Amino acid sequence: MRIFGTDGVRGLANGTLTAELALDLSVAAAHVLGEAGAFAGHRPRAVVGRDTRLSGEFLEAAVVAGLASAGVDVLRVGVLPTPGVAYLTSTLDVDLGVMISASHNPMPDNGIKFLKRGGVKLDDEVEESIERRLEEPWERPTGADIGRITTYYQGIHEYVAHLVGTLPTGLEGLKVVLDCAHGAAFASAPAALRTAGAEVVAINAAPDGRNINDGCGSTHLEGVQKAVLQHQADAGFALDGDADRCLAVDRDGNVVDGDQLLSILALTLRDRGRLEQDTVVATVMSNLGFLQAMERSGIRVEQTKVGDRYVLEAMKAAGYSLGGEQSGHVILSEHATTGDGTLTALMIMSRMVEAGQSLSALASVMTRLPQVLVNVPGVDKDRAGTDPELAAAVQAEEVALAGSGRVLLRPSGTEPVVRVMVEAESAHAAKAVADRLVTVVRNRLAL
Repeated sequence: MRIFGTDGVRGLANGTLTAELALDLSVAAAHVLGEAGAFAGHRPRAVVGRDTRLSGEFLEAAVVAGLASAGVDVLRVGVLPTPGVAYLTSTLDVDLGVMISASHNPMPDNGIKFLKRGGVKLDDEVEESIERRLEEPWERPTGADIGRITTYYQGIHEYVAHLVGTLPTGLEGLKVVLDCAHGAAFASAPAALRTAGAEVVAINAAPDGRNINDGCGSTHLEGVQKAVLQHQADAGFALDGDADRCLAVDRDGNVVDGDQLLSILALTLRDRGRLEQDTVVATVMSNLGFLQAMERSGIRVEQTKVGDRYVLEAMKAAGYSLGGEQSGHVILSEHATTGDGTLTALMIMSRMVEAGQSLSALASVMTRLPQVLVNVPGVDKDRAGTDPELAAAVQAEEVALAGSGRVLLRPSGTEPVVRVMVEAESAHAAKAVADRLVTVVRNRLAL
């Protein structure tokens, strides 16, 4: 059974994700990356960060112990967003980075993400190599060859300075609400926005180890919507637990999703001459309204499988500068190697100042088509792409929509379900199509 999922190793902390597994993974990662040449010619070094979960404390200790026991010098940066760890992995010229976080998952979960030199996520082949090396016999260094452990206190300040340094203009005059999800960016994100000149009302920025993502952040926008109206702010931004994603609300409390943020940034970069090949990378889950908006603007969209790692792979392969997902993962490759929610918020605010427009006006570049997503459990998801009658049913619905909507039916990569997604000109029409296809899925793929 594969241990790595679509974004590192995740599981119930102290359940499936134990201190023993964290230590073994760290040792195996040190060995694999060392053999790949990352450690050639010098003493290996690593950056290790975490989010605010209680379990992050013992998992950090296990990861650090594993790395040091394998002869790796460790820089502990403490609580810092995933993109902050990625940034320091790159700028400090270390051999690998480790982020301990389960992102938007509930507090009892946790996860371990490895980054290779340059702050880039590992590809499948490297992850598989790490898995194969778990618990293998190895020659342990002793004496002066054991790794040293140092706390790198200035990491957060260097990351904040980097974020602010990406902006072409200050943010004076803007008042925003920032929902930190009691997560990894509770200190760095408000500091970055305030340093850039914005007036910031920070909410859910008092982590206690237990409250990360608890009814707040990018998966629960009610709080930031209410706060924006209460404080009469120009906009609101909500991060997730490790702050690699961001969603927004305008001054009237309307949600601005990842597709809309990506639309705004695509036009911004194009106007600045920074949108490489006039292309943006998105996933197959992007709203049809996004695709239509980009087509009207003369911007090409390259679509990938769902997952920010696949977006990043496509960007790296062709040298594109912008990509993202509807969920709020936005990658600006000129400034980051991963999605960065704080960077996204800063860039959107900068565009608001630069254009002299409200967030709602900027977001109006695209119109979201009503979307219905149904997860169908209890079926054989492996046959979803091969059943001929199901394929015929999907094709018939697409023909009936006649370009005014679309259908996406796919097996989940993380759950034992088949996902049925339908977009149409009205929510009623989308639901009707989805209901019909769900019936076909259940009839054809029943276990």
